[in-house]
Amino acid sequence: MPGVKDRVALVTGAGSPDGIGFATARLLHEAGARVAVTSTTERIHERCKELAGEGSGDSLFAAPADLTDPRQVAGLVEAVERALGGIDILVNNAGMVQVGRDQPSRPFHEITDEGWRYGLDISLTSAFLVTRAVLPGMRARRYGRIVQMSSVTGPVTGIPGSAVYAGAKAGMLGMTRSLAIEAGGHGITANCVGPGWIETGSSSEAEIVAGRHTPVGRPGRPEEVGQVALFLAGEEASYVTGQLIVVDGGNTIQEYKVALA
Repeated sequence: MPGVKDRVALVTGAGSPDGIGFATARLLHEAGARVAVTSTTERIHERCKELAGEGSGDSLFAAPADLTDPRQVAGLVEAVERALGGIDILVNNAGMVQVGRDQPSRPFHEITDEGWRYGLDISLTSAFLVTRAVLPGMRARRYGRIVQMSSVTGPVTGIPGSAVYAGAKAGMLGMTRSLAIEAGGHGITANCVGPGWIETGSSSEAEIVAGRHTPVGRPGRPEEVGQVALFLAGEEASYVTGQLIVVDGGNTIQEYKVALA
């Protein structure tokens, strides 16, 4: 993808070695982008070292940050720009799960006020804050690619016990579409990727089994989602904006979810 070469990309939620965020960061780096990665813990420096082992370390930057805190978000963006330059590409992957915090599924009537606020904060407010922080620079340079890692859950489907997560991911799509309209005249695109059953380190056995019942017959891989994010992050995707690109092995197009004789 020559359309990301020498561009500066910030990928959030990249702390897991087998997650979508890190897979996307690796693909961007391999394609020639200057990549900054962040997560809530210091393990993000380990991911940065792994990326540096694949190429030049001076095109990489890593820092932990709580992306629900506007001050930490502002500090992160400033640090990335000092290290690598103005941010051209933002991949908002942070959300769903956070190291050290257990957020179990709950029926709607059992969702607590704290649980609702926390779920929206990590999956939606974090994306809002980081996007808002990078927009002025993108507008000034009249170029930007914003990729929000949404989900099929919320925008397309529902799962019992996941009202908070689904609400956040559906909200992300609505936010992104409004942003696409506002930013389109400034050379900025904004899109969502909607992963289905993707096998990562946080996948449960039930999720793996569900992935086996897709038309493709298996869960997806993080890099398969990352490839879609990579396309949307490139110059080549200049006429794609305000869209949800579903990556689910065809799961949402089928009515029967079990093998048919």
